Amino acid sequence: MSTSADIEPQAQESRLAHYPITFFATVMGMLGLTLALHAGEQAFSVGVHYSHYALLVSAALLIVVAAGYGLKILTHFKMAAWEWHHPVRLAFFPTISVSLILMSIATLGEYPAIAQPLWIVGTALQGVLSLLVISDWIGHRDFKPGHLSAAWFIPPVGNILVPIAGAQLGYTDISWLFFSGGLLFWIVLLTLVMNRLTFHDPLPSRLQPTLVILIAPPAVGFISWMKLNGQLDLLAMFLLNSAYVFALIVATQLPKILRLPFALSFWALSFPLAALTIATFLYAGETQSEMHKYLGGGLLALLVVVIALLLARTAVAIAKHEICQPE
Repeated sequence: MSTSADIEPQAQESRLAHYPITFFATVMGMLGLTLALHAGEQAFSVGVHYSHYALLVSAALLIVVAAGYGLKILTHFKMAAWEWHHPVRLAFFPTISVSLILMSIATLGEYPAIAQPLWIVGTALQGVLSLLVISDWIGHRDFKPGHLSAAWFIPPVGNILVPIAGAQLGYTDISWLFFSGGLLFWIVLLTLVMNRLTFHDPLPSRLQPTLVILIAPPAVGFISWMKLNGQLDLLAMFLLNSAYVFALIVATQLPKILRLPFALSFWALSFPLAALTIATFLYAGETQSEMHKYLGGGLLALLVVVIALLLARTAVAIAKHEICQPE
């Protein structure tokens, strides 16, 4: 098998050749916002469905980003292969399937006819990509501690997401399979990531925003567990409060992260925050907790601000040709 050293990016190639797989993180962020807005509208009985407009924007963004990367594969396959063999970018490939699964969740209420096909395709792709990524992790690739970051949680998060729509669509056994695998690898990777963060060199500046992904597995896990189990229990409380603990830990690192130069990795701030917001609203609905209802409202307001800033900063970066540049 080739390694990243065998396939080097060429600076003289077109910008499309350097179109990064991390663009799919923007889709995840927008779909997270869509779902969080929907949860907030239900919690506060808001008549205006802002989530509907966010869904339309998210769908358009998914089409544009997928078309761009598809065109890169067709015209610059060598560069796409280089990304696949890159020890850091490899973990971002499941953002493609995660985006499809999130779209299936977002369309389940309004457009159920397309939600099921999206879920089937997204889940199948998630299974394939997860197996391929994990196979590379435990194979004979030359991975070093410095290659490890919280971005490695992306494949397990995709697996944990599957039951949110899957359980409602009637695919219970498959949902349990993905949930179990995702939760298992979250625990394994959590140990590895904490070891890397504690005992090895600090994360490179471009990867430091991925620390926020620490919040995503337990937050998504809580939502999925509620869809599978249907009631609050000890595991549900553990997952939700683990998400809050990681949110507090991440908050201590935010002042340092926010001083860093902008990169697409800053979109890692969006989806985990959205997942925490949705989990908080879900808990508030289950327990009739006013405190959690307004905590969810505060998190949603913060999420809207974060997404607005990310969209603006990304637009500026694109205009200044700061993105799609060789590394």
